[in-house]
Amino acid sequence: MSDVQIERNISRLTANTVALVLAGGKGSRLKALTEWRAKPAVPFGGKFRIIDFPLSNCINSGIRKISVVTQYKSHSLQRHLQRGWGFLSGQFGEFVEVLPAQQRTGDGWYAGTADAVFQNLDIIRHYNPEYILVLAGDHVYKMDYGKMIAAHVAKGADITVGCIPVPLDEATAFGVMAIDDEERIVEFAEKPENPKTMPNDETQALASMGIYVFSTKYLRDRLVVDAEDPKSTHDFGHDLIPHAIEHANAFAFPFLDGNTSASGYWRDVGTIDAYWEANINLASLEPELNMYDKNWPIWTEQEQLAPAKFAFDEDDRRGMAVDSLISGGCLITGSTVRGSILFSNVRVHSYSIIEESVILPDVEIRRDCRIKKCVIDKGTVIPEGTVIGENHEDDAKRFEISEGGVVLVTPEMMGQALHSV
Repeated sequence: MSDVQIERNISRLTANTVALVLAGGKGSRLKALTEWRAKPAVPFGGKFRIIDFPLSNCINSGIRKISVVTQYKSHSLQRHLQRGWGFLSGQFGEFVEVLPAQQRTGDGWYAGTADAVFQNLDIIRHYNPEYILVLAGDHVYKMDYGKMIAAHVAKGADITVGCIPVPLDEATAFGVMAIDDEERIVEFAEKPENPKTMPNDETQALASMGIYVFSTKYLRDRLVVDAEDPKSTHDFGHDLIPHAIEHANAFAFPFLDGNTSASGYWRDVGTIDAYWEANINLASLEPELNMYDKNWPIWTEQEQLAPAKFAFDEDDRRGMAVDSLISGGCLITGSTVRGSILFSNVRVHSYSIIEESVILPDVEIRRDCRIKKCVIDKGTVIPEGTVIGENHEDDAKRFEISEGGVVLVTPEMMGQALHSV
């Protein structure tokens, strides 16, 4: 038995922790991928959704009291949680529950990340946890939260913030901090225009991962005061962390110290380019994220599907896939798939070529198509003879093209009213 397993099994800190997964964000940088779903509900990795990764981290860390806070277009997210995350046993005090925006403390919806927690304090109080773990529901990574909670307790912290080095040109999208030799946070700026560099590396900044451990009493008292402050934006990054630096014990927890076997892998797949790249990397020979780790499984809805099938073996009509991930229910008849990810129930008809593409569930690609460096959204039907990804001037007339040259295709862009009322 590995050290990671032993630590997880004997820890009682996680049993006294409630996790709050903030999953209400729109994720506008993902363009049309989040037009009909919240960012945490976006499919990822062939059979998962983004939110499956922080939820799986909770389960694998021994945290089994989990509340998911939703707001923006949450139907598909809630349906996924009901179907895929109902295996915890309520009779043992385990749960994954949904906390939708419901105006519990006033007339408004959630005004910020801190307000989302404040509006559910009465529910949290019912579970009487010693510690509250606040997570973003829209990042892909593997992390043992038990180690972070243990560090929080050992240092007598009021708040502990998970952090990771990021390239300086990306740091403007994050909260950026500076820490002392004891890992106490001494400076913090939310999405700064000129991020402060790390002392030992001027090419990187130390960024918040959107992962916070709070001592419950501190968080409850602070949220009550913050809710009454008319100048506050009611946000963890803008308001609570800066206040804690001045008036409480605020520490950082470097992600590499809380890692499992994922080699420091953490991705904010918040742009089309980042989303495409993270998915395509999974099809490489040695992907950065190991989804085959039996000691740290990724849990999700297990839809009952037939095995993937490849049909025809003729010189000009051979069903095959190379350097690709092909999910259950897929049927590839007389076509070639290279360096791509096919989610569940994708149908590729004869004489088509799919390269470097991410094909979401229930897509149908008809005969004689050439698809390259695309993300094709769920349920899209690609007509016979369609060519996408070879001529961006033509593609731009119908589709969304990212800065990195990834073509985003949705049913609406193809004139298919899949989501019409």
